[in-house]
Amino acid sequence: MRTLIKNAQVVLPTGIVAIPVLLEGGKIADLDPAPQITADVTIDATGLHLLPGVIDDQVHFREPGLTHKEDLASASRACAKGGVTTFLEMPNTKPAAITQAGVNEKLALAASKSLVNYGFYIGATPHNIEDLKTAQRTPGIKIFIGSSTGDLLVDEQSALERIFAETSLPLTAHCEDESTVRANAARLGDQLTLADHSRIRDHQAAMIATRRALDLAFRHRHRFHVLHVSTGDETALLADHQGLITAEVCPHHLFFHIEDYERLGSLVQMNPSIKTQDDNRRLWQALQDGLIQVIATDHAPHTWEEKQQPYPQSPSGLPAVENSLALLLDQAHRGACTLEQIAHWMSDAPARVWDLVDKGRIAPGYDADLVLVDTHRQQTIQHAQQETKCKWSPWDGVTLTGWPVRTWVHGEEVYREGVFNTAVRGREATYDHARGGYWATQD
Repeated sequence: MRTLIKNAQVVLPTGIVAIPVLLEGGKIADLDPAPQITADVTIDATGLHLLPGVIDDQVHFREPGLTHKEDLASASRACAKGGVTTFLEMPNTKPAAITQAGVNEKLALAASKSLVNYGFYIGATPHNIEDLKTAQRTPGIKIFIGSSTGDLLVDEQSALERIFAETSLPLTAHCEDESTVRANAARLGDQLTLADHSRIRDHQAAMIATRRALDLAFRHRHRFHVLHVSTGDETALLADHQGLITAEVCPHHLFFHIEDYERLGSLVQMNPSIKTQDDNRRLWQALQDGLIQVIATDHAPHTWEEKQQPYPQSPSGLPAVENSLALLLDQAHRGACTLEQIAHWMSDAPARVWDLVDKGRIAPGYDADLVLVDTHRQQTIQHAQQETKCKWSPWDGVTLTGWPVRTWVHGEEVYREGVFNTAVRGREATYDHARGGYWATQD
């Protein structure tokens, strides 16, 4: 089937142009096709902007094992509504995806349930080096250097050295130093408040672990992606990337800070913790300066009842996948960034970091994963209207200008103005790791 999207302002890597876009066979067939071209479906997108679909490279969709919080069906609806056409999901489900069989099980679940495209990391443990060396059908290896328990916690130096030295897939990690976190908690004692969360998981915990991971990456010449950078201090470490290091920031670390605990309580309890307003400013500047390349959500839902437990019983994590693009569109409306930057940070850069084949841009031959946005629409985030199964958002009551209105996955419209096409199924993402990642694919 041929679909022609006309009269949209199309966001390309080279700028924004008003040209028609032709979709055919799940691909972008042509930009600015001949006027006499015929199509089965013609969409008049006057007044709207067409962006590449968002690629969220860090989500926790909770299936299998924790589906009372979220599942692949509810999470992929949230993706479609938010303009996210591809997600890459972390391994800390139950059971954890630490073998090829575990990754394959999750791929099979997504094939039957997900409205959008999908991929799944394999998780590192101190004992699964052979699984990591032979893993396939995955964007890369996830290491928890802190902020985990059981086998998924890898903080012994000998185990980390083997992972960096003996594996070939791209590596990524949660970087918080476990010994520093434990020492801070012991020092603060038993009478803890939510504000203590950012004292326990402080700047030093993040800096020590990030510096440690970068040292491993440089010595072993291994590509490494720093997840959810939370401190301004860490950004100084990212300038000397040596063609190996990329990094990302999450909306909660850009927009929330420690003063928000009083207003929002455990709804903004995260690992790594939120920091100061100065960190917000420095992270935003690092994004603008190219020291940080990617925006991802770390979407990690818990039920309302779980989040309302007293600290420290309250779990860390928040949902964000259906609001992340709108949060950035609102920043563009305010003049803080451009639509071209949003397309780079949320689509093109993650596709290049993880070697995703034919994704991340509006260009002939690329997959027709697209989102049409109304940059003038004003809408207020509300708990009850969230597609995520947990039905809450830390941005409840916030009015944003700029929202996704229609989403396509491989050329099939999966979402339009609050209505889902539940017959659509996304496809397994594919990777060409021989490309060498972000720095090897610069234009």
